[in-house]
Amino acid sequence: MKRITILFFLFCLILQAEAQMNIDHYMRVGQTRTQIGNYTGAIEYFNIVLRFKPHLAEAYFYRGIAKHQLEDYRGAINDYNTAIDIKPFYPQAYMNRGMAYHNLKNYKKAILDYNRALEFDPDNENIYNNRGIAKLAQKNIEGAIEDYNQALRVNPKSTYALMNRSNAKIVSGDIKGAIKDLNEVVMIRPHYAAAYLNRGIARFELNDYASALRDYDQSINFDPKNALAFNNRGIIKQKLEDYRGAIMDYDMAIVLNPEMASAYFNRAMAKEILKLPGYQNDYSIAAHLNPKFDIESQRIEAEKQAFNQKYPLSNQNKQAGQSQQNNQAGSGLPGQSTQDSTLNNQTQQNPATAQNNVSGDEKNDEKEKSFFDDDEPDNKRDKRRVNLMIEDSRELLGDDEEVDDGLVQNRNIVIDLQPIFIISAFEKNAVDYDRFQYYNSAINEINEQNNYDPLFTISNKSNAGYKTVFENFILFFNEKIRIQQSSHNYLNRGIFYSLTGDYNKSLDDLNRTIDMDSKQGIAYFVRANCRYKMLEEIEILAGLNTEMSVKIGEKTSIMQAKSNEPAALDYKQILEDYQTTLTLNPAFFFGYFNRAFINIRLGEYNTAIADLNHAIELEPEFAEAYFNRGLTKIYMDDLEGGALDLSRAGELGIYGAYNIIKRYCN
Repeated sequence: MKRITILFFLFCLILQAEAQMNIDHYMRVGQTRTQIGNYTGAIEYFNIVLRFKPHLAEAYFYRGIAKHQLEDYRGAINDYNTAIDIKPFYPQAYMNRGMAYHNLKNYKKAILDYNRALEFDPDNENIYNNRGIAKLAQKNIEGAIEDYNQALRVNPKSTYALMNRSNAKIVSGDIKGAIKDLNEVVMIRPHYAAAYLNRGIARFELNDYASALRDYDQSINFDPKNALAFNNRGIIKQKLEDYRGAIMDYDMAIVLNPEMASAYFNRAMAKEILKLPGYQNDYSIAAHLNPKFDIESQRIEAEKQAFNQKYPLSNQNKQAGQSQQNNQAGSGLPGQSTQDSTLNNQTQQNPATAQNNVSGDEKNDEKEKSFFDDDEPDNKRDKRRVNLMIEDSRELLGDDEEVDDGLVQNRNIVIDLQPIFIISAFEKNAVDYDRFQYYNSAINEINEQNNYDPLFTISNKSNAGYKTVFENFILFFNEKIRIQQSSHNYLNRGIFYSLTGDYNKSLDDLNRTIDMDSKQGIAYFVRANCRYKMLEEIEILAGLNTEMSVKIGEKTSIMQAKSNEPAALDYKQILEDYQTTLTLNPAFFFGYFNRAFINIRLGEYNTAIADLNHAIELEPEFAEAYFNRGLTKIYMDDLEGGALDLSRAGELGIYGAYNIIKRYCN
């Protein structure tokens, strides 16, 4: 007996060791996927680890990094929070959480996290760098420079700290000090294109055009795909009246970045000076890409304000009867520009390395300068316009630009609700790995009665490609009904009729099922779905259906769009069937999901959210419910709650959620 006990104990140790080995394997694969940019794949592996080890701080930390890279900053913060709760002395987690708060422009919380991280790791140059960036975003220039000094105390050859300090010095007006820092960077990293680019901008500030031109040449030599370097070099050439050389540089900038408004604007001015064709089209494209380059509209607005100031009483009489909003149109100073001294040396860093570079928020206080003056001759007005563009051309590329870099959050997707769930089927022994399946006991009971042939499942994915299979099952149940007219057989055939789109025959079979067995909850569920599909087809034929049920920023429900009574009656019948389903089977969470979908279409958003809450309580990993609840919350202006729900949906496999988080929540 003792020997048996020992053997059993050794067997348990072997199993434990094997499980540990597998967990380590999943952790390594997750980390590798993060490093190669497969962030959604990494999250899948960290989810597996956390199923078996829910108190492993590192799994939450690295999953937070993957979400961070997907720009799901709130989801990342949640994971960093859990990692810190499990492991309070975790400086890397505090630092990464600070970076996530910084991305959400919550600089106060970011600095608090950096302070906490420094308590545990006081000689980490990266934390000083990051805290300096956050302080500079708060206009605390002296505090930022002091943090960069601390980073340089830890590592005197930190090019990141030197680059950041040079930016802070330019913001403070210490141009020569900035150039001195950039000289050091170039000595340490002679092939660092961004250092030459920034030094060129600094030298431009001192009107040292020859030196600035040499720096731009070097920057382009080391990084020939940097559109901003070509644009800025074109500006220098234009300053030196080499307009044709400038146009060539603007051409290259536009090839590298077709949405760079400043390059079109600069090229338009150079073409206009040389009286070359096409300058008006360039002005038009620049204005379309960025309204601040719409100089014609600004000129008209400036003239309007000048007229209002010159003839205030006459203007009041002219505006009589118009809205207060029109009287106040053009608030602020029209015809003015802002100067932005942000430098282009920001590089994307992996939070795993916790190495932030220069923040896009490191900007000088806005300075206003009028550039339209009707009393000035045309040549002076043109000169002011050139100066305006030179200043604006130093901006970093915006976050709103469409990117096709393979990251899921940058893909251009159609934003739509996750569709309703329906009862579907496979052939016996068929497997479809593209369609995630939820287990439900009510569906399993039907499968048991069918001896798992057909094999029913519940899904909201497409049934394309299975129509022939469904038609064959209709023939099969025709024979079964000929032998035995039971509620079960009618239910089966009714399901297959609905799957083939023959909704009238489906309703006939489902009505017979319910007449024979009024306690058959699934029959009410399928009948509600069938009625909805019929109504959806009618709406499409009538041109009333919209692709997106919840349009972010456009609060118009389907019932506001069309208020005909028959449609309202059909929706009422659908909701009644879902209610009966849930009365007979309160744990059937798909019923709550589908009913919420209908209520969203009807504009009953609070009711829908209550149903989605219930569905998630019953199935905590109900990805589609998190997704639809997130969209609905965003629509109702609960940005924070919506972002967290979408983060959970993305974590559970609906990767389009990350695109919505980036576009509407950050």
